[in-house]
Amino acid sequence: MEVWLKELTSILHYHKMHAIKFNPILNSTLGDIKRVISQIHSTKLVKTMATTSASSPIPSLKSRLRNGDCLYGLFFDSFSPTLAEISGHAGYDFIVIDMEHGYGGIPEALSCLNALAASQTPAILRLPECSAMWAKKALDLGPHGLMFPMIHTPELAKEAVSYCRYPRGGVRGVAHPIARASKYGLDPTYLDWCEEELLIMCQVESEEAVHNIQEITAVDGLDCIMVGPTDLSANLGYIRDPGNENAVKMVQTVENAVLGMKDKGDRRVYLAGFAMPHDEPSELKKRGYHMVCGAVDIVLYRDAAVKDVLKFKTAV
Repeated sequence: MEVWLKELTSILHYHKMHAIKFNPILNSTLGDIKRVISQIHSTKLVKTMATTSASSPIPSLKSRLRNGDCLYGLFFDSFSPTLAEISGHAGYDFIVIDMEHGYGGIPEALSCLNALAASQTPAILRLPECSAMWAKKALDLGPHGLMFPMIHTPELAKEAVSYCRYPRGGVRGVAHPIARASKYGLDPTYLDWCEEELLIMCQVESEEAVHNIQEITAVDGLDCIMVGPTDLSANLGYIRDPGNENAVKMVQTVENAVLGMKDKGDRRVYLAGFAMPHDEPSELKKRGYHMVCGAVDIVLYRDAAVKDVLKFKTAV
């Protein structure tokens, strides 16, 4: 609590320095705010606030993967905060908020993150494309992971990692004093852990990417390879047949490359995949996948709705 108050005081000083000629009202009230902080120090309110805010933090996805857990998740395309909250309470280990094919962008993703916070369910944001702009906006929301689609080469993988690192290790824009990711500047430890605990995922979804898989997995800072079976099969000419044996062989090549990697010190590259009708979630788990996505929220609701209607229509 003491650290929190100290950080708040420093933030107020920062804004005072930058607001003198723009906002006289802020300057006149700054002293009152600081006096309230002093009163908090000297009252039982400190103890009360510390107790009510002492909820256990959500374990990072990377910490669970390091512990050897196999994580089960859901792709989330509807961007419904209500369904997001239900999905979290249902017990999924993580939710992938899909900004590539889903119906929302940054504002809608924020609503889903807030809904998932009710069940302390980690969220991964899948970006529409591999770009610094999308990564910057997504990271400021505070997801546990970022998924970059269509990573065909090691050069693209390196770019993706650089978008997730502050200078000089990367090119991420600096706005942590006001971002949700740092509790809007109220978490003074954010810079200490944000890069270490962020799960950086690159999707392998083309024949070119499969041919480059060894070089892609060798990129420093990349944490996880996510196989994209539908785009991969389409890239091979089997858009209507993702279970084609040639597409399956390509997936196996990726599996062998990632699972066959030897650990390099503290670094480990994990394997994630999406279950298909010809490849059930349990099968991916048996083959050693570290993260498995078994469904899409829209499909779950669609199938349940169709089943419900048929049950009534076919009743005698």
